Amino acid sequence: MKQLLLLPALLLPLAAQVPYERILRAASEPGNWLTYSGSYQAHRYSSLNQITRANVGRLKTAWIYQIRARHHFESTPLVFDGVMYLTEPPSDVTALDIRTGRPLWSYRRNIPEGVIACCGQVNRGVAALDDQLFLATLDAHLVALDMKTGRVRWDVEVADYRTGHSLTLAPLAVKDKVIVGIAGGEYGVRGFLDAYDAKTGRRAWRFWTVPGPGEPGHQTWSGESWKTGGAPTWVTGAYDPESNLLFWGTGNPGPDFIGDVRRGDNLYSECLLALDVDTGKLKWYFQFLPHDIHDLDSTEIPVLVDGVFQGKPRKLVLFANRNAFYYVLDRNTGEFLLGVPFARQTWAKGLDTRGRPIEDPATFPNVKGATVYPDDDGAANWYSPSYSPQTKLFYQNVREKGGVYFLTEAPYEPGKRFTGAGRRNVPGEDPWGALRAWDAMTGKLRWEFKVHSPPWTGVLSTAGGLVFSGTMEGDFFAVDAETGKLLWRFQTGGEIWGNPISYLSEGRQYIAIAAGSSLVTIALDR
Repeated sequence: MKQLLLLPALLLPLAAQVPYERILRAASEPGNWLTYSGSYQAHRYSSLNQITRANVGRLKTAWIYQIRARHHFESTPLVFDGVMYLTEPPSDVTALDIRTGRPLWSYRRNIPEGVIACCGQVNRGVAALDDQLFLATLDAHLVALDMKTGRVRWDVEVADYRTGHSLTLAPLAVKDKVIVGIAGGEYGVRGFLDAYDAKTGRRAWRFWTVPGPGEPGHQTWSGESWKTGGAPTWVTGAYDPESNLLFWGTGNPGPDFIGDVRRGDNLYSECLLALDVDTGKLKWYFQFLPHDIHDLDSTEIPVLVDGVFQGKPRKLVLFANRNAFYYVLDRNTGEFLLGVPFARQTWAKGLDTRGRPIEDPATFPNVKGATVYPDDDGAANWYSPSYSPQTKLFYQNVREKGGVYFLTEAPYEPGKRFTGAGRRNVPGEDPWGALRAWDAMTGKLRWEFKVHSPPWTGVLSTAGGLVFSGTMEGDFFAVDAETGKLLWRFQTGGEIWGNPISYLSEGRQYIAIAAGSSLVTIALDR
């Protein structure tokens, strides 16, 4: 299943150590990037400020690492102690010297033939804890690698890939556990979120996102529909150490577009879950879209912020949903506080006082075709937003694109697509996108920077007063964090699917981004 390529040990840096306490203090060492979202709070904000509005025009390419695969390159690297740890699609890991981009070791996994993945053979990154890295694989395994050598410590099967289960996310390491969520909502899987013991690989707990008989919420699924209910958990969540709560989004119910066969609200699909990280017990949930028939997964990144909301200090979770609404929820209780559109949407006439959508039946898929905004790729998707404590703004790449949905039949067959509709483009539409910034407490738009095509790129904000992102045309760019004014642009030569990060090497600030089939690093010219 695997192949290890290793340079002589004498050439490798000293073994790194990333204990849980170090991850807790990630904000105090901005020269490193210790988790998928930069910190447990998922701000994707760097307090490094060498690169500023005044000097960003001097950015130049530092080094480029070329990956071997030709699948979408969606990885967010981790960087610490002089090494960058990068996943390459479909399920490989490479350690690079951050001074030069020279490979130190590589773990190559042989993916079995017949692995099913709805949206490409991708991988979004690793997690680090103590002296190990954790990789979630396309064939639905969780693998622990020695951080020094890349050798396998343990390898456990999370689910059966032959029935449509896969893992594409970056795991999240918390305390002594590694958290992973499953993909496969388009194949009628029964979704779950798992925690594994970091030392042994033993499963510590599982939370089923589609409740079985006798479990709370089971009554929201008619008949036997819960067995193929979907509700996948395929994007990395966030963690609040103070409350010991894990925050994780869930995806569409199955079949995606046919609701008659699964009457009810279909818990816990399209939810934000708050789970005790030690036990996996549910503290609260908020369902963004009960009984979804538009495939608008609520698997986006939850962002944790302590702020003043309507004059009162609150512990909040911010969520820019694929359904085109931006939500503010109370982090301790799940109380709905705010929901406002951030992109064009036609599926809902609005939200009620509890945040429950008032849906427009004219947008329900039918045999003649129903037009809806956004399409099922959403106004947002898996790629990450950013929150800047400097500006108090929330930054999100936004897709402006609709679709026409024609209802079809969807008999369940293991390993086959289980969706129930065909999609066509809206006639005459020219889809586009924008990087938008809005007030995190009100959702009021502050500025937008338009791009030609609907984006698939994440966002990074920095203490230098900048926001970095990219386009499907290959442009990597920086704008003023306060105004959205374009300050710098670089053509990478490939579509940008990744999330940018920032780190220090030998006292110098770098920006890194996955673009095309390359990992590109950029720094100020000397």
